[in-house]
Amino acid sequence: MTSNWGGSRYLPFAFTEQGIYMLMTVLRGELAIKQSKALIRTFKKMKDYIMDNRELMGQREYIQLSLQTAENIRDISKLKSDIGFVEKQMSDVMDQLGDVVTKSDLAEMMNSFVDNEDNGWLMFNAKYCTADLAYSEVYGQAKKTIFVVDNYIGLRTLVLLKNAPKGVSITIFSDNVGNKLHRIKYNDFCSEYPCVSIDLKKTGGIYHDRFIVLDYGTNDERIFLCGASSKDAGARITCIVEDFGIEKYKELIGRLLGNPTLQLT
Repeated sequence: MTSNWGGSRYLPFAFTEQGIYMLMTVLRGELAIKQSKALIRTFKKMKDYIMDNRELMGQREYIQLSLQTAENIRDISKLKSDIGFVEKQMSDVMDQLGDVVTKSDLAEMMNSFVDNEDNGWLMFNAKYCTADLAYSEVYGQAKKTIFVVDNYIGLRTLVLLKNAPKGVSITIFSDNVGNKLHRIKYNDFCSEYPCVSIDLKKTGGIYHDRFIVLDYGTNDERIFLCGASSKDAGARITCIVEDFGIEKYKELIGRLLGNPTLQLT
């Protein structure tokens, strides 16, 4: 269009949030893959920032955030319902991405954007609380080491450990049943949180229950029994209970420490 100011004037072009999601499903090439991963990490950092600073937010900010979140959920839900229309195009793109992003990973990612129940609830210290808060409180008591014994692990298992006290050594004992935690997810987590040191060892196929052991071999050692895997934290009502008789676990923990390293695929 023209203007009295001289020359031509044009409306600016801009990507909407929905447009970016759609591009993630149809664009090809190395640059598109990098941009898609960057977008995922941006949303993750935004959510972490909100969780870490929730105590600094007043009622007015919570209301504004709730309104914006509700609007985003409606928009993304509509986008999700239209994905079937481009299923073939998305399938072609995913075949090219190989082990960088799998179809199941993309489905999980889209579900996480529209699922506002992912924080979940569980029973800890005889009261209901959010899963994130319960695990943060348990891990936050460690002074030297954290042992997590859990055959069913995933990316959420690692994420719940990211707020462990600085300098605490973490070991996860697992046979990774179902192969839910892949090497690329583990490497991405380590790159994202270089200050969190997590080693992986096998359990040897003899454990069913889940345990968290803090500061083993010190005067501060403690052990907690978990009713569900931390990768499913809050998906169903479950409990975390402290067992004050750690002596009976000494032999089992000693055998775990001698197990080989868990190799991720």
